[in-house]
Amino acid sequence: MPTLLVVDDEPSILHFFRRAFPADEVNLITASSAAEGLAQVQAANPDVTILDVDLAGQSGLELFRQIKELDSRVPVIFITGHGTTATAIEAMQLGAYEYLLKPLELDQLLDLVDRAFEISRLMKIPPVIAEGPEHTDAPDALVGRCPAMQTVYKAIGRVASQDVTVLILGESGTGKELVARAIYHYSRRAKGPFLAINCAAIPDALLESELFGHEKGAFTGADRRRIGKFEQCNGGTLFLDEIGDMSPLTQTKILRVLQGQEFERVGGNEVIRSNVRVVAATNRDLEKMVAEGTFRGDLFYRLNVFTIRLPALRERGDDVPLLAQHFMYRFAKELNTNVQSVAEETMKLLTQYPWPGNVREFQSVIKQALLQATGPVLLPEFLPSAVRNRPDASDQSASSKMDLTALSTFIQQRLSAESTSLYAEFQAITDCHLLKLVLEHAGGNLSKAARILGITRATLRSKLQSLGLSGDQTRASTEGL
Repeated sequence: MPTLLVVDDEPSILHFFRRAFPADEVNLITASSAAEGLAQVQAANPDVTILDVDLAGQSGLELFRQIKELDSRVPVIFITGHGTTATAIEAMQLGAYEYLLKPLELDQLLDLVDRAFEISRLMKIPPVIAEGPEHTDAPDALVGRCPAMQTVYKAIGRVASQDVTVLILGESGTGKELVARAIYHYSRRAKGPFLAINCAAIPDALLESELFGHEKGAFTGADRRRIGKFEQCNGGTLFLDEIGDMSPLTQTKILRVLQGQEFERVGGNEVIRSNVRVVAATNRDLEKMVAEGTFRGDLFYRLNVFTIRLPALRERGDDVPLLAQHFMYRFAKELNTNVQSVAEETMKLLTQYPWPGNVREFQSVIKQALLQATGPVLLPEFLPSAVRNRPDASDQSASSKMDLTALSTFIQQRLSAESTSLYAEFQAITDCHLLKLVLEHAGGNLSKAARILGITRATLRSKLQSLGLSGDQTRASTEGL
């Protein structure tokens, strides 16, 4: 259970927090003065601390400095009344996690504290590297002993202590964030902050502000200065996930940070210096994007100082049984089930399945199966139907041959017509077929389809427009190519 410390000299605020965070979900401790708050930090080692800026006898800012000396990794959220926002902004520049204005809005507070708890966990709990058959119920374990994973472990060991940029490549669900955290925990910056941001999950218009901050009045709705992640993470490690989805403008600003460790807030002209190590990750082919002009080549070369490639689960050979035992052991305890082994037929199905969602999908499947299980052995009927009813190899081979025949016929036709843009034509027809199938599967939902494809919603919409596909067309059934 996470521990939350609230330091505020207003009894009504402390009462508000006691009602907002039930005792069975959060271990809430409170203090009404800076001295009491510091004592609680030393005694309880809270996961997240909330400080009022204006404390009697000593400012919240001074208490924040003392907390940072004890443990700079504890996320600190400031709460402030009118007229004291400048102090809160100063605290953000020194590394505070966030600040909120009074009166507090419950939904905003709950969401922010949840995210701070997660950040605290990421910084305090290093990923476990479980290479052998021994069981571990650690929620963040890099499990595998195949040659490809051994190469990954060696790469982490080589680069973690070197203060250089790292680029992690791999399909969605292969564990790129776990590798980034392992690099952080074994680095010389392990006592500093670790912040993660998913570049694909934030709209382009907001991502620049999230990374670099903005000045008051920089755009509509910018009613106060905001400190960005590069400024907050000074002295620490910033993980930029899905960096391949970044807009060209943001790519340019990232390049400037990597080149000179300096940037400007959105709407500002003050040059800010920040000492941050960047670890980036993507499931995209950046070299291809550079060739197509959709990703800056100079940024790619700056990111590509040291590259770690994560293998897809289908490429990891004997790791599937090891992963099955690991997740079965972990979730059996969590779900309080008595499953102790995996049936041979079940393991065969798990091994033969191609796992397009990689370890993330595998973990979900094991958890679903345990919820269905009724005895000590994990039987095939407990697996989801997608895994259990996978077409056999002969069906797949026949389907593949039909598809290849149709594609070959198309290519021969275009060659006979002396086409001078065959590559673009071939890519367009296969993209059209793929997008129709995925959108049909997603019921026409662009957001869901984009997640399946591993691209942003904006990129998907752009591809649909370039192919002349409308929403109604994508709902239609597909025949042939």
